[in-house]
Amino acid sequence: MNDQIKILAVDDDFINLKLIHSMLKKNKNIRDVVEAANGLEALNILKEHSDINLILLDIKMPIMDGIEFLNNLASMANSNKIPVIVLTTDETRKHEAFDNGAFDFLVKPIREAELTKKIDKVVELI
Repeated sequence: MNDQIKILAVDDDFINLKLIHSMLKKNKNIRDVVEAANGLEALNILKEHSDINLILLDIKMPIMDGIEFLNNLASMANSNKIPVIVLTTDETRKHEAFDNGAFDFLVKPIREAELTKKIDKVVELI
C-alpha cells in the first residue's frame, strides 16, 4: 500500500499533542496530522476534512470528552467508518471506549513502538 494516511490527534494536553505529533511524523505511512484540543473541535475538523483515515483520541478532556466524541462520531454519516485508537491514563474506561466504537486502545504514557504497531495495523485494513 502506497497511500499514506491522514490522522486526527485529539488531546487537551498541548505537550501530549506535540509528543504524539513528533512520533507520527517519523512514520512513513503518515501523510498528515491534524490536531484538536477536545471532542467538539475534533467533530468540526471532521466536517471540514473528509480525508481523515484514523483518529487518536484522549478520553479525559474538557468541553467534550472522548466517550461523548465517540457517540457523536457514530451518528455522523461516513465518519463511523474511521478507526479510533483511544489514548488514556485511565484503563478502567477501556470497556466503555470499546462499547462506544473504539477500534483500539493505548495506555499513556504512549510508547512510540506501540503507537507505530497500532497505526500499521490500521494501515493494513485501509
